Amino acid sequence: MALWGGRFSQSNAESTFALSRSIDFDWRLAPYDIRASLAHLRILHSSGLISAQSAQAIKGALEELAIAVASGAFAPQPEDEDVHSALERGLTEKLGAVGGFLRAGRSRNDQVTTDLRLFAIDHVLEIASLLTSLQIAILDKAQEYVNDSAPGFTHIQHAQPVSFGHELAKHAHAFARDLDRINDWLERTSVSPLGAGALAGSSLPLNPAATAKELGFNSTFANSIDAVSDRDYVAEALFIFSLIGVHLSRIGEEWTLWASSEFAWAKVSDAYSTGSSIMPQKKNPDIAELARGKSGRLVGNLMSVLTMLKGLPFAYNRDLQEDKEPLFDSIDTLLILLPAVTGMIETTDFDREKMALAAPLGFSLATEIADYLVVKKIPFAIAHEAAGACVALCESTNRQLHQLTNAELLAIHADLDEGVREVLTVHGALSSRTTTGGTAPELVSAQIKAAKKSNLAQLALITSKQTNFMEMMSS
Repeated sequence: MALWGGRFSQSNAESTFALSRSIDFDWRLAPYDIRASLAHLRILHSSGLISAQSAQAIKGALEELAIAVASGAFAPQPEDEDVHSALERGLTEKLGAVGGFLRAGRSRNDQVTTDLRLFAIDHVLEIASLLTSLQIAILDKAQEYVNDSAPGFTHIQHAQPVSFGHELAKHAHAFARDLDRINDWLERTSVSPLGAGALAGSSLPLNPAATAKELGFNSTFANSIDAVSDRDYVAEALFIFSLIGVHLSRIGEEWTLWASSEFAWAKVSDAYSTGSSIMPQKKNPDIAELARGKSGRLVGNLMSVLTMLKGLPFAYNRDLQEDKEPLFDSIDTLLILLPAVTGMIETTDFDREKMALAAPLGFSLATEIADYLVVKKIPFAIAHEAAGACVALCESTNRQLHQLTNAELLAIHADLDEGVREVLTVHGALSSRTTTGGTAPELVSAQIKAAKKSNLAQLALITSKQTNFMEMMSS
């Protein structure tokens, strides 16, 4: 059913209709469109623009449509242009001309961005909830390996020994920032565009503040032109999703390396692995690889929307139809990906012995020699040179640092006495890293405990917001 055409003497070409038709993807907005329509209906009725009898009939028909849409009993038809025209067709099929009253005082321009904000808030809250589950999986696994040593890496080269729990827990902090960004986004997105009309507001006695409150928004628009043209909330959501994707990709990269024969640290559960159609021995960490690969899709969706938005003049333009599919795709991607990565982390076992044996390799204790000399009041530049000389001697004689003799150490620097051997151990190196956020196991345990406490607070906040949203949608 077309919502326009009175001034046209010729119908659209088939190619025009096919290009502009959005019902194939925007039908997902139907429940939110119906909810916003109910809020708009109340204002039309309270303002005296619709009789009580008509308002009651439209309300009943909308509620019936909501049930039919949810069950699939009411669905789009080939002639429907978009979700709005399909739902108005449903109303007029039930009510005849009375169904047309609801269009008064609103445009598809303010209608669609209201629907999309509601859809985005609903699904971002769902993603936030999944992020808290992923955080807990990471933190639980980190706690399991707090007292296990492993090489820490920079440039994918052995750097300094770390608690492996510390290594794992770093990912939880990245997702904590993502949750903070989501909370900020929720505040900025909680602005109702309904009542802005096509771009200039309305001459009818509407009450945008009342509809905003009913729909759970914190405020209403300050500028009607901005209200219908703003898609910052879409771009910002896609940016947040892109960063989540990047953080998942880093997990995927590490798990893929750790599961390789060369590392052989990680044993990924069969439930989160796949095999080869030709090589029967293969066990591939496909979830980790897909986590790495999907990040490109998430970043690409952000770039698509930013590119679409950058040249739009004035108020609404049809280009804005292109905001939905990238948003929907990124949401769908994360809703599938997050539970899979969570499960992979929960069920992965790590080889403690292999990691511990690797921890001192690559001369990762060299910094301990330099720090030992600094404590003895030797300038760090000199201490650094001495530690480097110890490494050079080890490389030339195919030994590790702890295998240097007392005489060799003293020959390199007079203050490298026997006491240095106390710090030339992985245990000593870990225990000494007691500065804020450091890798000493006691500190790591405290960090994990604090992160879990923060996670519980986030989960409670998200759950509360989800409950409020569901109550709004069902009222």
